[in-house]
Amino acid sequence: MANDVWNAVEDYFSDRLILSDPALDAALASSAAAGLPDIQVAPNQGKLLQLLALIRGASRILEIGTLGGYSTIWMARALPEDGRLISLEVDPTHAHVARANIKRAGLDDRVEVRVGPALDSLPKIANEGAAPFDLVFIDADKQHNPDYFAWALKLTRPGSIIIVDNVVRGGRIVDETGGNPDVQGVRRLMEMIGDEPRVSATVLQTVGSKGYDGLAIMLVTGAANGDRH
Repeated sequence: MANDVWNAVEDYFSDRLILSDPALDAALASSAAAGLPDIQVAPNQGKLLQLLALIRGASRILEIGTLGGYSTIWMARALPEDGRLISLEVDPTHAHVARANIKRAGLDDRVEVRVGPALDSLPKIANEGAAPFDLVFIDADKQHNPDYFAWALKLTRPGSIIIVDNVVRGGRIVDETGGNPDVQGVRRLMEMIGDEPRVSATVLQTVGSKGYDGLAIMLVTGAANGDRH
């Protein structure tokens, strides 16, 4: 019953706030047709990413975990004409689908999808001088969340926003003894964030078509004295 209510409420707001269009619908359809897992962000979450990018005035965005490019499209639409989004995807099939979806949305002039393990791509991005990024969205394998967060700090500056998806894990985040590597990766991430004086952070629990989960949202403050307020 709870899931039915969550989905109905999500549909209510999505319908009234028009959180869809042909390019986004096509991205979802082509991803499903290609057999990609149905784990992309929900429409309201995609719009949140776009709004945060707009509020920040982002001109450079880094995404870790492309999947079919659905969240990529949402964020890329917030960029100015000379803006740039780099998205990292380990699976070549996913990257192929994402590139087609991004091109269909008319955003291939400002979006680059790079294929390979993110932990191989991130040092190359740092060496290229593409940073600092105004917004980093992390939505990849959860075991490596601590590593992705460490790189996000290196590739951002005070005023940048870092967002990490899927941090509640259906409530399993509070299981201290569980051996699930995804949960343990998120728990290590939370320990890092809690000890990191350069960010001010919170977590929003979410319910809806993606079940029970949540987002960590951080502002890079660059504070060196431990004051995160």
